[in-house]
Amino acid sequence: MLKRYQVLLPDWLEDYLKWGVKQTGLSFSEIIRVEICAAVMAMITELHPEYKPNFSLIEIYGAVKSFQKKKIGKEDLNKLVSQIYFETRKAIEYRTSKARGK
Repeated sequence: MLKRYQVLLPDWLEDYLKWGVKQTGLSFSEIIRVEICAAVMAMITELHPEYKPNFSLIEIYGAVKSFQKKKIGKEDLNKLVSQIYFETRKAIEYRTSKARGK
């Protein structure tokens, strides 16, 4: 379920996110969600090196580059976004279960 939040962004961050929209064709909100997920994944894998997601941030970057070069289609990009959400949720569940166990 999606919830609505108001977030204030500095101009430079807005410009970067708009650039991401142009590069991928995803919505502004979707770009924000993907970027947050990427940050969460980076943080959790740094804090818990034993946690191994099914893909790396470098692989995500490679897939986006493939989309930009028209090597993969929009459907594949949307599958990647869904996988990012799923993997981030698993990582968050791992982190919170570790935190509760301490």
